[in-house]
Amino acid sequence: MYRLLIVDDEPTVRFGLRSYFDWSSYGIEVMGEADDGDVALDMIEKERPDLILTDVRMPHMDGIAMSQQVSAKYPQCKIIFVSGHGDADYMKSALKISAVDYIFKPVNLQELGAAVKRVVTELNAEREERLHQEELLVKLKEGMPLLREKFLLALIGNGVPKLELRERIEFLGLDLAVESSYWVMVISVDDLAEVMGKRSESDRQLLWYSVLNIFQELVDAHLRGYAFEHRNGEFVGVLQIDADGPSVPDAAEALLALAGETRANVERWLKLGVTIGISDRVIALTDLAHAYKQAREAVDHKWYLGKNRIITMNSLESPESDAGGLSRYDLVPNEQLMSALKAADSDKLREILDEIFAGLSRNRRDGSKYGRNVCLQIVLAVGQLLLELGVQSPELETSESRLMETLFETETADEMRHLIEAYLSAACERIRDKRTGKVANLVERVRAVIEQGYSDGSLTVTEIGKAVYLTPTYVSLLFKQETGQTINEYLTQVRVDKAKELLRDPQYKFYDICHAIGYTDPSYFTKLFKKATGVTPSVYRDTHA
Repeated sequence: MYRLLIVDDEPTVRFGLRSYFDWSSYGIEVMGEADDGDVALDMIEKERPDLILTDVRMPHMDGIAMSQQVSAKYPQCKIIFVSGHGDADYMKSALKISAVDYIFKPVNLQELGAAVKRVVTELNAEREERLHQEELLVKLKEGMPLLREKFLLALIGNGVPKLELRERIEFLGLDLAVESSYWVMVISVDDLAEVMGKRSESDRQLLWYSVLNIFQELVDAHLRGYAFEHRNGEFVGVLQIDADGPSVPDAAEALLALAGETRANVERWLKLGVTIGISDRVIALTDLAHAYKQAREAVDHKWYLGKNRIITMNSLESPESDAGGLSRYDLVPNEQLMSALKAADSDKLREILDEIFAGLSRNRRDGSKYGRNVCLQIVLAVGQLLLELGVQSPELETSESRLMETLFETETADEMRHLIEAYLSAACERIRDKRTGKVANLVERVRAVIEQGYSDGSLTVTEIGKAVYLTPTYVSLLFKQETGQTINEYLTQVRVDKAKELLRDPQYKFYDICHAIGYTDPSYFTKLFKKATGVTPSVYRDTHA
């Protein structure tokens, strides 16, 4: 309900306005009456009405003077003037103070109803706007952490115009000075693919929240600043000291202490390894984007320094100190690698890999991305060579596919080197086996197993593989490559040859022959025999016995 104050020096008018108009139907209650402007001002200050219906002429303070004070102090209060037809000058004054309406006496209830309806419409609109603004303020307050994080992300990203900094910092309630000593610290979770892969989304979010909580608590303990998540597995700290705070050398020690405790606590409580990069000091918020790039670059140097480290910019060698500058992989090492592989020379392979990865470790600007591309080139070249030599195998194909996926998850040169060397060793062993006749020996071993066990009806490729210590798929592929027959085709051939031998001797009955060569179903054996020889077993016996 809206609250109405009636102001008029005539009691009968006040009584009539209160009693003969249905205020409740417009959502209005009459909160009181006053017989003069000064009395009304006291009531307005205490009761704060939404609407005032006031006479213009009153003995001590007229309606215009009262309304001027009300409009100045309570601009949201609506005013309707009621006066005689001869008060034209008063009407002009009323218009100057933005009265909602002006009604002449004697009051026409229909005219009053129209004026009140307009007032209520305005009040409703203003109330809705006010509620909307209050809702927006609540949402703004709830979203303030997100707005602060967005601002901090902008500082380390594209930057924020200097002219906007103070206003935005004040609005967001951040404790940041435009000019001060700042550092950026980047925390990168090691083995991110493995960490992400074995957790659900809710577990990952809880884990990142825990890392961030540890980081922020330690920031508050050592320096001043804000910690926030930049992307999966990466957390950034914007750290500062006051002009009258610790000296820069002392702050540098505090930074290292912060990094060390953060790494230790994350490992202790969350069982995670992290690499931490620290930028050089900058002297203004506008320099944070540059500082972030430095800290990120420091973290990227785990490619050759290793994981679970604290890396500062001044601990890194400058590009000029890298002997020979940036190393680029070319076709010469690749050709040498393939030659060593063809020769199945393991020692030479390791020597060439040493040379390749020594060059990649010097290539610190490109880091893991370039190293990964080089490794992919090697894998593709090896796969092509194996096909050309006819020695590719299901195991090596599976290993190649798995390696291609794993390379995108590795974070250091040592990890990549280990993966590539293991793959090359397997390929080298496969080629060596082919060259030294081990494959031919394997074929003879398979044939021997079949010669000894062909009479066993349960003899399968799986059993044969077990006998020669190889998987069914691998032993089948090797046998096929060397003989042109599958193992089952050769097994059938052996059984048919044995059947021919027995069929030529009349003392052996047909059923006994089936059983002797590993078949229990005579009709099935007859079909196989006819398919292999072109005649049935009985016809063969008639012509050869």
